[in-house]
This record gives sequence, C-alpha cells and structure tokens, in this order.
Amino acid sequence: MRVRFAPSPTGLLHLGNARTAIVNWLAARQAGGIFLLRIDDTDIERSRPELALTIDADLAWLGLDVDERAVQSQRTAVYERHFAGLAAGDRLYPAYETPEELAAMRQRLKDKNLPPRYDRTSLRLAAADRQRLEAEGRKPHWRLRLSDRRIDFVDRVRGPQRIDLRHLSDPVLRRADGSFTYTFASVVDDLDLGVTEVIRGEDHLTNTAVQIDLMEALGGRPPDFGHLPLILDAGGQKVSKRLGAATLADLREQGVEPLAILQVLAALGTGRPACAEATLAELVAGFDLAAFGTAQPRLATADIARHSAAVLHHLDFVSVQARLEGMGLAGLDQPFWNAIRANLERLEDAGLWWSICQEPLQPVIEDSAYLATAANLLGQSSSVEAWLDALKEASGRKGKALFHPLRLALTARERGPDLGTLLALMGKDRAVMRLRGQVA
Repeated sequence: MRVRFAPSPTGLLHLGNARTAIVNWLAARQAGGIFLLRIDDTDIERSRPELALTIDADLAWLGLDVDERAVQSQRTAVYERHFAGLAAGDRLYPAYETPEELAAMRQRLKDKNLPPRYDRTSLRLAAADRQRLEAEGRKPHWRLRLSDRRIDFVDRVRGPQRIDLRHLSDPVLRRADGSFTYTFASVVDDLDLGVTEVIRGEDHLTNTAVQIDLMEALGGRPPDFGHLPLILDAGGQKVSKRLGAATLADLREQGVEPLAILQVLAALGTGRPACAEATLAELVAGFDLAAFGTAQPRLATADIARHSAAVLHHLDFVSVQARLEGMGLAGLDQPFWNAIRANLERLEDAGLWWSICQEPLQPVIEDSAYLATAANLLGQSSSVEAWLDALKEASGRKGKALFHPLRLALTARERGPDLGTLLALMGKDRAVMRLRGQVA
C-alpha cells in the first residue's frame, strides 16, 4: 500500500487536514505500507514555502513519520513529459476564453438554472479562428476532452459510485502562463509515485471521475478511492482554513496533547468513542477504514481540550519526562508525577504544582485560629490520617469546613491532589509554616 497526504501550503493545517493525514498514516502503518507527504503547491500565487515547513512540523508533533516526500513545484519536468504524451493524442484542445468570459458564461447558465458546465466553444473552433485569436495576443489554456461516458467505482467509505462525465466541464490541465493545474499535477503524481489508495475528503468525490478519466487517458491504472465525510464544527459549519478553523498550531499553543488529537480524529465518524488510554500502536492495530460512516460528524475544539486532559491523566512518567525536563522541571520525578497528573489540564500545569510544593508560597489564611491548631497537631502526628482525626476531634469540623481552609493555606488553590499526597510532596516542615501563615 502507498498512500499520500497532499496538503497545499496556503494556510496552516486544521483539524480536517489533520484527520486526513491521520487516517492515511494509520492505513499505511497497519498495512506495512508507505506514507507519502506531497506538497501541492501548484497555486503559485497563494502557496508559501514557509507554510510547507509548518506542515512538516505539525506532522512531526503528531508523531506521524513520513516515508517519502514530494513537492509539486519541483516536478515540472515530470508533468512536461506526461503532457507531451497526452498532447500526441486527441484528448487535449486549446481554449481561449478569458476569466471574465468564463465567468459570464457561468452566470448565463446559472440564470437559466443550468449546471455551470463549459460548453466546449473552443473545441469547435476552426484552425483559422484559433490563428486569429492567437494573432490578437490570446494565449490558450489547455483542456482535457472528457470521455462521453459514466465512471463507476467502489468508494471504500461510501460504496458504489456512478458519476456521469457528460455533466461535468472539461478540466483545464495547463494554464495560459504554462503552469500546470492541480488536476493534472495530482493525477500525474498519483500515477508516477505509485499511489495505490487515495483517502481524502468527500469534497473531492466528483473530481474522482475526472481524475479516473485522465489517468486512463495517460495509460495508467487508477488507485482505489475512499472519501471521508467533512467535519463540522459545533455550529454545523464545515471546518476549513477560510472560515478560521482551529489549527494544529492553535491547539499546540493551548497545550493540547498530540495523542489526544490522534485518538479523537481516528475515532471521529466511526461510532466508537475516543479512548484516552489508547497508544499509537493500539490505534494502528484497531484501524478500519470501513468503520467510517457517511454522516458528517461534529467536533468542538472544547471536546478535544477535555479529552486531552483525560489523556494526560493516563500518561506514564517515561512518556513525559523529556518534555518536563525541557520545561525546567528536571527534579520532578515519577512519584511526584503520579501524584499530580490527575489534576492537570495541560502538561504546563505540572510546573504550577512543582512551584506550589517546592518553592516559597504566600498561604491564604481563612481561619487563623483553626489553622494554628492544625499546625500544632501536624507537628505532633505520626501520619496524615492521625493528624486529620485529631483535628476533627479538636475542632468539631468535618467535610468542607475541615478541608477547605487547610487546602487554601497549603496551596493557595481551591482544588488539587488530596492532602495526604500534598504533604508528602511538600514536606511536614513547609506545611506547618504555611498553616501558621508564613511564606514557605
């Protein structure tokens, strides 16, 4: 199996892009195949080289290793060769309409409630007419004359599909400036790079028939296709770059765990809940493209953030140790991690609890007399349980009235690990000083 993820460097990757990458990567890894990253930068005006680098960085952050990499702007010679071969036949023809003329043609068809299909005016031009237009300074773009037939294929997500090419416009393969379009470059690359399976969003479904026709015109064998339903946000809008969808860069900045994104997007649309304990290897083993339905799933960024916290609560110390050291928390060891992880929303919060337990803190004193009693009893007690029992008896308190003032004095926080765990992390001497209202 050879699959490809083919983003355009015209914006940052969002969750829809990430899902396509994840599904392709999982399919390749499960089959022992090749995961190809192809940078589709045929849109010269909008493509930005620096965004191609962010795509590499985003995939690396997710843990999706790339086996092969191709950049369309570096493959012009390949496209020239295939274009020349196609031009030797009878399927290409020059077209001379300007963008304004094409827009007017589409509007006329729209006004008549007709599909905006190119009417092949240029295909019917006589040689003398073409010569006249070129003498006037018009440079042709080149279209593929689509076959007069229906295309049948079995989509690996959506099942049997039939698309009538007679209802579609002949696609432009080469622009008037000589550059190649996405349609042509993508098809040539899929054939030339040996892609065996194309898994992408359902917005490319109609394109598939055109691409199959072009592949066969080039003498190639089309790959299998699978089209995933598009992701909707919480408001029911399609997730897209142009509508300001949350990007992977946004989520990384918010402290979302990459494993959480993998788990959520691998399960989205399958009817299975995302499992916060699933490892990357388990996601590979459990992957099944046939499990994806055709309904458009909804996904809110807040759902990913909540799932990310659950993932963090299950991560072992080894998996986060290097990142903690990179945050300057080299002294944070496994017992400390095990004690605090269930109270974290982001890994960065570990630094807060390290500071609370290991660095001077101004306690919040809610009841100084009660806390003074607590400090005296803590100094005399052999265990946390004995201390709390003695404090209950001495104060007559229980529940929140017993614990809340202690937590505020010890941590200056409303919530956190249980008091026994906190005392073990900060030490009895520091705890006694804070209970007495001292910075410690």
